[in-house]
Amino acid sequence: MLLYTLVGGYMLTSMVFFKYPTLLHKKKQVKFLCQHISHRGGAGEGYENTMYAFKRAVAVGTQMLELDCHLTKDGEVIVSHDHNLFRSTGTNKSISEMNYKDLPLLKPRLPIDFDPDVEYIGPGKEEDRRFALLKEVFEAFPNIPINIDIKVNDDQLITKVSNLIKEYNREEYTVWGNFSDEITQKCYKTNPNINLLFSMKRVTLLLVFLYTGLLPFIPLKETHLEIFLPSIYLRYKGGSSPTFLSLEKIIIRSISILLMRPCLFNHLRARGIHVYFWVLNKEEEFKKAFDLGATGVMTDYPTKLKLFLNNCSVK
Repeated sequence: MLLYTLVGGYMLTSMVFFKYPTLLHKKKQVKFLCQHISHRGGAGEGYENTMYAFKRAVAVGTQMLELDCHLTKDGEVIVSHDHNLFRSTGTNKSISEMNYKDLPLLKPRLPIDFDPDVEYIGPGKEEDRRFALLKEVFEAFPNIPINIDIKVNDDQLITKVSNLIKEYNREEYTVWGNFSDEITQKCYKTNPNINLLFSMKRVTLLLVFLYTGLLPFIPLKETHLEIFLPSIYLRYKGGSSPTFLSLEKIIIRSISILLMRPCLFNHLRARGIHVYFWVLNKEEEFKKAFDLGATGVMTDYPTKLKLFLNNCSVK
């Protein structure tokens, strides 16, 4: 009888604090709220991670720029998704092997990673295909929130990005981290004043806390949860191999059942934590994400998302 009473009391207490988390935790006061996020600056409408793409996305009305960082041989922080340059430039070298001035231009035609078999073909101007320095982005967009993916586990890169964020007074308007928990923890230790992403390990722990009823009692240092919509992964990676169909599809569908929980997203939002879905490129995907409780959507097509937001009411 005592055991039933204790378990019942725990469950009831957990449910109350799950619904009203600010009874235990101070709500995070993030200085911005972004529904419209441009992935790599909008890789479907501009050369990914370039000033050309960023300027175009901001002109369209994006509320946040998402980008990726690496360090060159001569210590410059540049904006690029890939560490190796072959996919984006045709040069089979790593960014860390080259000085900034020697980096090649991006290809005139670039594949769009989250729109299979589609390429972006730009206007043909060489300056539009130049790698951008992170400080150039900060200088050009002082008031636009920026989401930074630290792509490699490099202490010097993390320190230099932190120093640039502080130099341009962007601690409250920047989010950073990586899927890697080691990188994300280093980011937090280097500068805990910058908004922080959940690593993959921390997302897993989030689910453990959710399904054990512990989540309402656990303090969370992260401010932003970025997750993929499982159905997008199935479409993008689906293929036709029996191995994929029998194994990965089961895993992804299991993740969908466990993670795609509006109650979880509502709880996080009540704690001041933003929830972003990536990378969505179709109207039905935008709608599904917001219906689930996302605070923002990351897309390769800023114009499409802007039109969607203009034509519907998203709370």
